Amino acid sequence: MRKRKVPHTFVIVFFIIVIAAVLTWIIPPGKYIQEAVPNPETGSVDTVMTFHYLDELKEVGPSTGSGTSTFHAEPQTWQVFSAFYKGFVKQGNIIVFILIIGGAFWIMNKSRAIDMGIISFLKFTKRLERWRLIRKIGVNNIVIILVMLLFSLFGSVFGMSEETIAFALIIIPLAVSMGYDSIVGLCMVYVAAHIGFSGAMLNPFTIGIAQGIAEIPLFTGIGYRAVCWAILTLVGIVFVLWYANKVRKNPQSSIMYEDDAYWRKSAEVKEEELERYTPRKAWWVFAFLTAVLIVFSVLYPMTTLKIGNNETTLPLLPIGTAVFVLLSIITLRKTVHYFVLTLLFATVYFLVVGVLGYEWYIMEIASLFLVLGIASGLAVDKSASDIAKLFLEGMGDILSAAVIVGLAGGIVIILQDGGIIDTILYGLSKSMGNMGKIASAEIMYAIQTLINIVIPSGSAKAAITMPIMAPFSDLIGISRQATVVAFQFGDGFTNMITPTSGVLMAALGVARIPWEKWVRFIWKFILVLVVIGALLLIPTVTMDLAGF
Repeated sequence: MRKRKVPHTFVIVFFIIVIAAVLTWIIPPGKYIQEAVPNPETGSVDTVMTFHYLDELKEVGPSTGSGTSTFHAEPQTWQVFSAFYKGFVKQGNIIVFILIIGGAFWIMNKSRAIDMGIISFLKFTKRLERWRLIRKIGVNNIVIILVMLLFSLFGSVFGMSEETIAFALIIIPLAVSMGYDSIVGLCMVYVAAHIGFSGAMLNPFTIGIAQGIAEIPLFTGIGYRAVCWAILTLVGIVFVLWYANKVRKNPQSSIMYEDDAYWRKSAEVKEEELERYTPRKAWWVFAFLTAVLIVFSVLYPMTTLKIGNNETTLPLLPIGTAVFVLLSIITLRKTVHYFVLTLLFATVYFLVVGVLGYEWYIMEIASLFLVLGIASGLAVDKSASDIAKLFLEGMGDILSAAVIVGLAGGIVIILQDGGIIDTILYGLSKSMGNMGKIASAEIMYAIQTLINIVIPSGSAKAAITMPIMAPFSDLIGISRQATVVAFQFGDGFTNMITPTSGVLMAALGVARIPWEKWVRFIWKFILVLVVIGALLLIPTVTMDLAGF
């Protein structure tokens, strides 16, 4: 019997675009708009979100004062092809980010620094196995646990998401060298960060915006959310450890065994193949970067880290500069490979400082990694032309990841241009009806989960749903804090499976994991997370929790 071949990821995503276009012919278009409604009790005027079908908006016209006359929607036909172009435009920032990261890391990989780092790390872990306790736990298990805890904390505190794309290119080769597969490597960074994102304690992009719209004090209820984060992170770590040990015992049991030939080939490097050397140009790169960092340390001697409502001011740039200088002198005396790794560690350090202290986002992070790529190329004595050629090679190697992000963005474009996203939300919200508190909270959670499949942006979804959910929670006697938790869980879990998430498709692209294989791997775990989220939501309704 002939084995049925799974379609290419591009084909599957295009098919979803076609289904979305068909839905625009079935579901009537509509839109939520802000309207000013007098409050007879207070005498003030409240702003509320009300839903109107397109026909109603045409009848009302511009007299609503909300710009509703500019709302246009039509059933989608030939637009399934233009959605590809519009998807590229919509996801342009992520696409450019992927291409720059791909080019920069290609330059760094050609320096063989990652190979040297992995070999050194594995030798270090072997030495740790001399300790009985570590040998019993398993040094590889400890590595997975520590890496996942770190990225889960990043996702919980400052909403790490797009940044995981770059880290995947570092961790996946390490995971494969440790005897695992690319899925384990991606789970260690991407899944861990998004579990933290789902159980966020201080994430300003979800918790901050949702609580602001719900008009409750920012980042209150952090105690219970910390408990939720700990439970979800523990479940995630146990799941990844179980899968990782299964793959290590039998590598061919991995659905990525054949696809991972690329990563295994790059991991097949012996230490004797790597020549230790330090070109004079590497010292010039060190001197130039040191001068630049000293200038910035003088201009910005103190950095204010903003974590939730708390602020801490520290001399982070001078500290980072001093550590960079010390490590660079040590590593340059050994081999340029270790110096390039020092550049990588410095990049990660300044990335975290930039995000938490200076509100950096994709543009600044991409620029930082571009500097890393150029500095790495110069340090290993590459000419400017060689660096440019390597950068183009890297972009070409990762181009498929950029293309799938643009194609996936077309799904949301079709739903938006068809005007049915708000209609879907309205239909789901009507289902809450007159139910008990727990049932109503769970329906809110279900609505947020379903909406997240078509609107993976947490801030955009908060702006649309929270003005509806927050007042409704008052009517049924549920705290607005519980509504925020329902939004937070609903916003996070399905981000790890929906093809409309540009970050997911980009991460899968750089990891070279087809979306359909990722779904086969992750869907049961997502289902477990969704069930745990439903259980964790119950105490927000039934118990007297601090901040609730």
